[in-house]
Amino acid sequence: MQTLMDVASLKGRLDSGRRTVLLDVRWVLGDPHGREHYLAGHLPGAVFVDLATELAGPPDPGRGRHPLPPLDQFEGSVRSWGVRSGDVVVAYDDSGNMAAARLWWMLRNAGLSDVYLLDGGLAAWRAAGLDVESGERRAEPGDVVLTAGAMPSIDAGRAASWGQQGLLLDARAGERYRGEFEPVDPRAGHIPGAVSAPTGDNLGADGRFLPAAQLREHFTGLGVRPDVPTAVYCGSGVTAAHEIAALAIAGFPAALYPGSFSEWSNNSANEVATGAAPYADSAGSNDLF
Repeated sequence: MQTLMDVASLKGRLDSGRRTVLLDVRWVLGDPHGREHYLAGHLPGAVFVDLATELAGPPDPGRGRHPLPPLDQFEGSVRSWGVRSGDVVVAYDDSGNMAAARLWWMLRNAGLSDVYLLDGGLAAWRAAGLDVESGERRAEPGDVVLTAGAMPSIDAGRAASWGQQGLLLDARAGERYRGEFEPVDPRAGHIPGAVSAPTGDNLGADGRFLPAAQLREHFTGLGVRPDVPTAVYCGSGVTAAHEIAALAIAGFPAALYPGSFSEWSNNSANEVATGAAPYADSAGSNDLF
């Protein structure tokens, strides 16, 4: 199943009048001004998606900083963006699809198959010399019906033992994995058994995903194999979806741990490991700092 749509293909769809729902997921950790960025300039016809309120429920120590919202609530949001049954949906952002991938995963998980990431996002659109528009774009409500569970996922209990039966990838930056720096969660380090696989390694300097063969070589080097069950987490389940998209491009399926490290580190019963190795320098369950 194709994950990406390039700028030329999207432009061709729009020029031919084929129905395409464009969704702008402008969000970056530490930058609360996504809507303002959208209003200043976005793809023509794109509707803004608020990650914090439409792609997540309220923060909950027991479920993480960005817990998945209830299905009926998410369905209401998707309909408000104008999505109808059978539509082609293209999501993008201005940060290498780090945020848009969250929407891609959620829509795929909800049973929609024609959902794509615009490779390179807004930057690629602008680099092609194409126009953007400003202001708010509102859609006629759609009628899509969502289901649940089309994409594999795991919970904290399965994450605890996943490294013993398969491969658990940590999509955060290396310094957060090693426990050298933790800006938002109560403990620094990683889930014991996890392998460091920073999401930024999936992209080239132009913000586009690396070619499939290069991604496949990269992930194979981390231990990903067709016969090894793979799961991914990050800080709060957002950029882990980007890793799953990259794995899909490379031809590997993977499960998401939605609560991710923000859920894991809030439970004092869960051990946290520090250092560069999966099980190195294990910190006790009460080692909170």
